[in-house]
Order: sequence, then C-alpha cells, then structure tokens
Amino acid sequence: METVIRKWGNSPALRLPTAVLKEAGYQLEQKVNLVVSRGRIIIQPLKQIEYDLDTLVNGIHEGNTHDEVNFGQPVGNEAL
Repeated sequence: METVIRKWGNSPALRLPTAVLKEAGYQLEQKVNLVVSRGRIIIQPLKQIEYDLDTLVNGIHEGNTHDEVNFGQPVGNEAL
C-alpha cells in the first residue's frame, strides 16, 4: 500500500490506513517501538501494555458497571 510522509507540527508523520492497522493487530493509542534497520523503519508492538490506575478508575461510569450479585449462602470458610 502506498502512502506519503507529511509534516505534522515540526515532525514528519505517516498516516496508517485503518485496514492496515487492523490487519497488523494494532490499536489506536497502543504504544510501539520504532526500530531502524538497514534503511527500513519497523514498527513493533511493546510487549507489555502499561495501564494507568487513575485513568482506569476515571473510566468507570454507570453504563459500564453492574449490580450486586448474590452467590448464595456461604458453603465453606468464606470471609464475610
């Protein structure tokens, strides 16, 4: 697939088509490593995804939480 390197602010930028991103298994906001090897730029996913607890907690809202679930009476030594 052919594309063009353009300027974005003071940096060069390359737009990745959504289909290419999906086919490679990448997501928006995913952290990657850029490796330069023999005149090529290689985009590699970071092995470990870093989560920010504050961001995750701030993402909790009424639409993505569930009601309390009753699992029945204790059957062993559960702490209540």
